[in-house]
Amino acid sequence: MLPKQDWERSQSGPPTETARTEFHRFFLRHHRDLARLAFLMLGDPDGADDLAADAMTAAWQRWDRVRAADQPLAYVRRMVVNMSRSRIRALVRERDKAARLGAMSDDRIPAPDVPAVVDMRAALQRLPNRKRACVVLRLAFDMSEKETAHFLGVAVGTVKSQTSKGAAELAKALDDRHG
Repeated sequence: MLPKQDWERSQSGPPTETARTEFHRFFLRHHRDLARLAFLMLGDPDGADDLAADAMTAAWQRWDRVRAADQPLAYVRRMVVNMSRSRIRALVRERDKAARLGAMSDDRIPAPDVPAVVDMRAALQRLPNRKRACVVLRLAFDMSEKETAHFLGVAVGTVKSQTSKGAAELAKALDDRHG
């Protein structure tokens, strides 16, 4: 339910206990069906729950009008349908924008250079464990020298030298294969 100050902004006077009780009964009796209606309109269970909650909030804000209607449930169902349409229109607009942005970019991803990947893995496997760990953590995972040293339990200087030596050995091994 809405806090008292929200109710007062939307109503002519504070809610009476009768109005609170009526709305509470209405909510308990119809919320599930309104959520089901929203789901059937949207096709998204999370969006449907949100929409049903929004509709009930709006109904509470207009409770005097809702309960004065000939068919209060029909009134709130109409709110759910209208809110669903608005959400669907917003989603369509977002998808159209995304499609236009996607049309401007090249969605193709180049195929991986499988031989290069195999060569790199083989060269990495030939490095001693500490050098391999330093090279992988520093270059592939973009960890700082300090983070790498902490992670491996070694000095920062060790990380610097092992990374440098390991990268040089990798470059030489890859040059030898392709040279």
